[in-house]
Parts: sequence; structure tokens; C-alpha cells
Amino acid sequence: MAARCLIFTGEGKGKTTAALGMLLRAVGHGQRATLIQFLKNDATTGELQPLRQLGVEVFQGGEGFVPPPESPKFAAHRQAAEATLARAKQAIESGLYAMIVLDELCGAVAKGLLAEAAVLAVLERAPAGCVLAITGRDATPGLIAQADTVSEIISRKHGYESGLAAQKGVEF
Repeated sequence: MAARCLIFTGEGKGKTTAALGMLLRAVGHGQRATLIQFLKNDATTGELQPLRQLGVEVFQGGEGFVPPPESPKFAAHRQAAEATLARAKQAIESGLYAMIVLDELCGAVAKGLLAEAAVLAVLERAPAGCVLAITGRDATPGLIAQADTVSEIISRKHGYESGLAAQKGVEF
């Protein structure tokens, strides 16, 4: 792959936040960037409006929490993930972006919504000079092998475990 590829994975909090920090840095250097979210579909999260104000194109293609494969709703999640991968392929092949954040792509593969081989084929199309920042739990061995940098975020303690509810500006 001619592009840089960084993965933020693991059970800990902060994978998307780390990738968005990189995206913010890229935009601060005048680079064009886009955020493509594979599992999320919530227009109320706090990062979306400021990203759009900065000129970052945002696409949410997910259906929310993924049900087990035996659920009748699983097929809709798979279709949404495949459509989002097509959107990512288009963004990658366009050559328009210095940075593309593929949020929750690892999770989409790990949950069986996307075939690892299909995802790797799309990632390989990234042009030189493009940076792909990929997030999500359970990065597969193939994704890890393709990346040049992988950070695993672990959880030592989480407020949710002690009863703290998700908070605006922190979790969303």
C-alpha cells in the first residue's frame, strides 16, 4: 500500500477520539479530510457539527448497534456496511483527501458485516500521500498486517462500570 494506514483498536475508550485528533491536525495544516462512519448513525454526537464547520465531509452509514447474525435485522446492517464500504472506496479512489477516517471499520469486519478480503482490496487502492485512520474493536489479523501503525487502547477502568451515564462532550 502506498498510503499510510493507522489503526486504533482495543476495548478501551478513545479510538474514534484519537483518529479525530489526527483529522483535526490534518485540517489545521490545510489538508482535505473526510470522516466515514461504518456503524454509527447519530446526528446528535458533538463532533459532527464542528467538523462540518471546518469543511470536513462526514458520512454516517451505519444502522447503530449490530444485532447477532441470526437476527432478522442483521441483513440490513450488512447492506449498510457494504454501501459504506462503497462510499469509502469512492473517497479513496478520488484522490481528493489527504486523510480519510474509517470509523468502526474494524468492528464492521469483526462482526461479519464485511469480508476482510473486500476491505483489504479497498484499502490497497489508497494513493500515495493519503492517510487512512481506521478505528474499532477487534482489528482482524489481515487489517493489522496491512497497517503500518497499530495502537491498541486498553481499558483499566471506565465510569460506566461504576454507574456513570454517558455524558455530552465526553462520550458523545
